[in-house]
Amino acid sequence: QVQLVESGGGLVQPGGSLRLACVTSGSTFTTYTMGWYRQAPGKQRELVARITSSHITYYTDSVRGRFTISRDNAKHMIFLQMNSLEPEDTALYYCDSAPSAVWSWGQGTQVTVSS
Repeated sequence: QVQLVESGGGLVQPGGSLRLACVTSGSTFTTYTMGWYRQAPGKQRELVARITSSHITYYTDSVRGRFTISRDNAKHMIFLQMNSLEPEDTALYYCDSAPSAVWSWGQGTQVTVSS
């Protein structure tokens, strides 16, 4: 059973930056496309960025140019660098395989963008 642990969230002002991290257990990590998802209050969970095992990246329109996803296969980790944060980015952020999440969700990490 793969476990996912997210970290790096916090409270930041509009225009600020945060870097999220996700560490995974299990040796199959390196073969999976991984993604960052987010869920805002009252909204469905959405996939905002994903990265293939060969480091090809995809972004949803709302974050393209502001967010950067990366991975370190040796450490079984993925990252999300978030710049120019907006109040609309406020959400609980999760990592999992993508575009379909196949493992149990972790606890997520809260990102709050507010002045």
